[in-house]
Formats: sequence, structure tokens, C-alpha cells
Amino acid sequence: MGKKLRHYDLIIAGATSGFLTRATCQPLDVIKIRFQLQVEPISYRRTSKYHSILQATSLIAKEEGLKALWKGHVPAQLLSITYGMVQFWCFDTLMNQSKLLPLDTRYKPIVTFLCGSIAGCSATLASFPFDVVRTRLVAQGEKKRLYSGVIDAFRYILKNESILVLYRGILPTFIQVAPHAGAQFLSYRVFDNMYRAFFNIAQNTYTLPGNLVAGSLAGLVAKTLIYPFDLVKKRMQIQGVHEHRKEFGAVFSCRGMIDCCRKILRTEGPFALFKGLYPSLWKAVFTTAMHFATYEGTCKIISDFRT
Repeated sequence: MGKKLRHYDLIIAGATSGFLTRATCQPLDVIKIRFQLQVEPISYRRTSKYHSILQATSLIAKEEGLKALWKGHVPAQLLSITYGMVQFWCFDTLMNQSKLLPLDTRYKPIVTFLCGSIAGCSATLASFPFDVVRTRLVAQGEKKRLYSGVIDAFRYILKNESILVLYRGILPTFIQVAPHAGAQFLSYRVFDNMYRAFFNIAQNTYTLPGNLVAGSLAGLVAKTLIYPFDLVKKRMQIQGVHEHRKEFGAVFSCRGMIDCCRKILRTEGPFALFKGLYPSLWKAVFTTAMHFATYEGTCKIISDFRT
């Protein structure tokens, strides 16, 4: 299937995958971010605004309206489309180039991991400003809004802060993305091969159930490994807008990645590095499954169309 596809076919498939995945799973992402930014414990204590996935969903819908579960959806879509385009194109291009090298088959897992890591970092660099704006929009409440939309957020940041703010938190993101993307692609290949071997399915045959199963397990494994870096990134991205988040509870401020980790550990404890992990794992399972399934499916449609 892959031999019939051109570079722009891979870009189209990646963009389609990112768009469909984001449109479906955005509410889980909103809840995950709210959990990550909450300084108080995720528990039923009186001081905690959000206690659980169901309670947070209900409270957000009650206080801000049902559409708030898709808050930041436009920059999130731009993020997902850009990320999907660059990631899948870069990964498939690198993997095709690696086949030209005289490498022993024993190194194939390492090559897959490295290609996935490079693809993930390249996609992150291209899409990161959308991630910062998405986080800012999700973080703000309805009572005291700082940004009216995506363009206004970009304009405000560039005018009142700095263009460098659009890349704030990129260091922990790179530390997170490299192993995450590598583990994700490697795990997907491993689980996909296991599924095909178990059901005796040929390698070049498209199978939606197999893509969903392999993608779900790959997302679960990869997200668990790197989650603390994602939380630190979110905390760093909202620095400078604390006065607009007082309705959400205690304010968290830091001066960099190391300082952020130190303050979280000192004031909230080591388990705070995994705040929001539960909805994040649900999101990882669904999004990774959809990501790979829609990408492979789009590639098959394009491939069949060219036949």
C-alpha cells in the first residue's frame, strides 16, 4: 500500500487523521488540562474545584456551557492537523530511507524508535505555538476572559509578552515527545504484528480492528511513560496569566522547568506529577487508536483510488 503513495498523500492522510481524532476527543483533553493546572489535589476535598472526570465534565458544562468542553478547539485542530501532517510524513519518509541502509534486522526496533522520535520532535516544533494558545484558551474561565479567540490570543501574546512565549515549555515537551513518539510507533508496530500473527493477517492487508487494538495499547504504554513532562509543560504554558485564573483555585508560578518540578514536588507531592493521568490515559487510548486507524484508512483509500 505504501509504495503507491507520494509525499503529499502522506501529508493529506496525516492531516485527516489529526482532524478527525481531535474533533472526537477534545472534551477529554479539556478535562485533562484542567486537572493538570489545578494546584489542589484531585479529590473530594472542599478546596478542590475538580474531583473526577464526571464531576469536572458536569461542572464545566454547568458553569461555562456545554461548548466549553470544546474550548480551544480551533487552535487544537490547527495543532492536530499540523502535527499529524508533519509526524506521519516524516516517520514514513525516514522509515523508507532506512530501508536503503544495510542494517541488520535486529536493529529494526531501534530504527523504528529513532524515526518515531525524530518525527515527533519535528511535528512538535512545527505545531507548538498552537499548543500554547490552545492551553491558554482552555485555562481561562468565562467570568474573566483574557482572549476572545485564537487570533486575539496570538495578537495579545506577541504584543504584550514575546514571540518566545509561543515556545514556552518546549524543553520538557521535547524531553517528553522524543521517547513518547518513539515508544508509540514502536509499540504500535509490535502490537500490530502480534495481532496479525494471532489472526493470520498479511502485512499489507488493512484491518480496522487491528489498527484500533494496536493503537489503543500503544497510546496506553507511551502516555504512561512520559506523563509528568506533559504536566510540567502545561504549568509552564500558563505563566503570566495568573490573575485570570483565580476562579480555579490556588495560583501556581514558576521560573522554568527545574523550578516547576521542584515546586510541584515540594507543595503538592510526587503524585501531583500524575494529576490528570486517568483522563489522559482514556484520551491516549482513544486518540492513538483513531490516529493510526484513520491514517492507515486514509492511506488505503488514496492507494485504492490510484490503483
